[in-house]
Amino acid sequence: MEIAMAIMISFFIVLLSTPSFIRVAQIKNLFDEPNESRKLHKKSIPSMGGIMIFAGTLFSFMICYPVEDIGYVKYLIPSVLVMFFIGIKDDIIGTAAVKKLIGHLLVAFIMTLMADIRITSLYGIFEIREIPIWASIALTIFTYVVVINAFNLIDGVDGLAGGVGCIASVSFGVWFLLAGSMVDAIIAFSLAGALLGFLRFNFYPANIFMGDSGSLTVGLIICVLAIRVIEFDFTALPDSMKHISKPIFAMAVLSYPLIDTLRVFSIRIAKGLSPYTADSNHLHHRLLSLGLNHAQTVAVIYSFNAVLITYAVSVPLMNTSITFLILAGMILGFLGALFLIPRKEKT
Repeated sequence: MEIAMAIMISFFIVLLSTPSFIRVAQIKNLFDEPNESRKLHKKSIPSMGGIMIFAGTLFSFMICYPVEDIGYVKYLIPSVLVMFFIGIKDDIIGTAAVKKLIGHLLVAFIMTLMADIRITSLYGIFEIREIPIWASIALTIFTYVVVINAFNLIDGVDGLAGGVGCIASVSFGVWFLLAGSMVDAIIAFSLAGALLGFLRFNFYPANIFMGDSGSLTVGLIICVLAIRVIEFDFTALPDSMKHISKPIFAMAVLSYPLIDTLRVFSIRIAKGLSPYTADSNHLHHRLLSLGLNHAQTVAVIYSFNAVLITYAVSVPLMNTSITFLILAGMILGFLGALFLIPRKEKT
């Protein structure tokens, strides 16, 4: 019952409030202008749609949340607020990359050191299990920064960040629901409902963008859910879920944002540029160059993400390293196919 309410409340808050915000954005001239060559939209489109995603998710979660189990939520909500206001500032007047990074690190430290939501083991990937506390803290902070940035960076095609975020939140929500963790499931489905409502206006052709206020908020919540999955008590899982490798499942869910971000960061660093330098090297740019439109591009990415998630949950219990290598091989095969297909000549 709580799950259905969480989805419906956040969905209808976003669905009903977004048209009013679009009108306000038009009156107050809160637009994302197509004033850079890398931008793919051809007209001024209202930004800051993350306000509705933030409001819908938070309101729904607080209504449905079991009050007796506060847990890490007392750290999550302040952290989400930090990310939200950094995103709002960036959407309105812009924020220097260094200042954004400081905000990401602040949130990462809060969630890692205070909330203790951190990665404590690699669970057999390359035969590595328990890791030292310093390595745990460093790896977790790195993970927060990368995942938060990943959702920010993939927000370049209509419906992409919202759709990938919705797939991720639904996947984690179902996992937590089956595992019996209602708090985590409510968080996941509250976000899923908000993103589903937002996609009504963000899917191609978009009437509004989520902006940094949305992508940073989504990235933080998804990252927290991913780490919660990885660190979930194996003995508390039902027998039907014990064949699923927790880190492999989390990586499969986050596969597209991670590979796209790590790829573009590597290219920029190799060129001697800041990893935060904007460019047109994202995988969605490559798909568009093959002649696909926005809707077809996101459909390919959604399908690719779904295939990897299906693999992660259906593969029989085996060596974690082998499972990881197969997943990596599937990703490399997808990338190879993209770059072997010749570009479509522009007319």
